[in-house]
Amino acid sequence: MDKRKLNGHKSAVIWLTGLPSAGKSTIASAFGKELLQSGIHSIILDGDQLRKGLNSDLGFSPADRAENVRRVGEVARFLMHNNIMVIVAVVSPCEAERQKVRGFFEKDRFVEVFVDCPVEVCEERDYRGLYAKARRGDIVDFTGVTASYEKPRNPEIHLRTDSLDVPKCVCMICDYLVSREIINFCNK
Repeated sequence: MDKRKLNGHKSAVIWLTGLPSAGKSTIASAFGKELLQSGIHSIILDGDQLRKGLNSDLGFSPADRAENVRRVGEVARFLMHNNIMVIVAVVSPCEAERQKVRGFFEKDRFVEVFVDCPVEVCEERDYRGLYAKARRGDIVDFTGVTASYEKPRNPEIHLRTDSLDVPKCVCMICDYLVSREIINFCNK
């Protein structure tokens, strides 16, 4: 039987990208709960968790960052092809690497969400103190301080998390997916 018919929805990869502490994981978690309440099969691939397991052998050099994004993209592709809505929350700082991953998917099955927040606000939110460590030189290649972040050129969704609350961000993602007929309902 067709998994789309069985599950009652299509699948896609919702790729949240942005600086550390911009709100990617928080939004991913809230969006995942929204999908669950709507009966939509989903999974969250969180960059911090993946770095502890699947990608624990990788550092933060440009080559390792590219491999991290590629691996996450491959896992997302596998899950999406099994009709699971995949929510990815990774910094993924390089535009070219994000575009490579976009190429893994059919049109409208990769939704790039730019979780945009000024670095100063990200630093204020940083409960782990990573920005402070990077500014002291204790962490090298830290995105937003000693390593660059390339903003998405044409994201499907642009969330300014310094001015939007989490429920509004989730609503914007839901509205986009409904407008593209990827899902046909979302609780609001």
